[in-house]
Amino acid sequence: MKKVTVIKIGGNIIDNPAELEQFLTDFSKIEGYKVLVHGGGKSATKMAQSIGLVPQMIDGRRITDAPMLDVVVMIYAGQINKHIVAQLQAKDNNAIGFSGADGNLIQSTKRNHPTIDYGFVGDVKQVNTKLLATLLEARVVPVFCAITHDKNGQLLNTNADTIASELSIALSEVFDVTLTYCFEKQGVLQDSEDDSSVITEINEALYQKLKEEKVIHSGMIPKLDNCFNSLSRGVQKIKIGHHKMLQNSDIPHTTITL
Repeated sequence: MKKVTVIKIGGNIIDNPAELEQFLTDFSKIEGYKVLVHGGGKSATKMAQSIGLVPQMIDGRRITDAPMLDVVVMIYAGQINKHIVAQLQAKDNNAIGFSGADGNLIQSTKRNHPTIDYGFVGDVKQVNTKLLATLLEARVVPVFCAITHDKNGQLLNTNADTIASELSIALSEVFDVTLTYCFEKQGVLQDSEDDSSVITEINEALYQKLKEEKVIHSGMIPKLDNCFNSLSRGVQKIKIGHHKMLQNSDIPHTTITL
């Protein structure tokens, strides 16, 4: 079975031009089939504020009303996505940028929450695995932004971690998939103030224990929930850490196992 590497990069890498350049250099050297998923960083918030919009967040999740959707589509699918594609083309990777609407690659449904209206936010419903596999076989490097659609003409802001997870699950039907979350830390930390306190392996039992002890909390919980969901649905391997591990396996990082 052919291997595919799916990598998701966090906003802190996107917000730092030097860090992004170094990541893309490392990413460009990965052999074989690969997919990149990126979030949005702080650019969408800055753009929104510059035109007088006040970003709204509930429990760390962005509320996406119609004016904010216009901004995130412009920034995520436009400025950030095309910048990354151009950088990868300069490094001889045949990258093409995608939203979920392109080729109907990722279809979502608008989130229906009993008490909170998140606005134009999507939950992934299905991935066009056949087309995605065809692109990979053609040696295309797909670069996905965090925008999907509902197949009825509506674009939807969608969590990038979830997109990476759902793409990995879909691809695992036909490929041996490794999912890697790259961010500014070296992995999941025992002590958030100590960058050297990397927990090198987390299984479900340890995850529950670390949650109870409040070692793992806030934004890391949905990320790890995605990881365990992905492993239970066919993804072979999941790693979390700094992008330096892409070219040097001796760099400490966290491996997630069932």
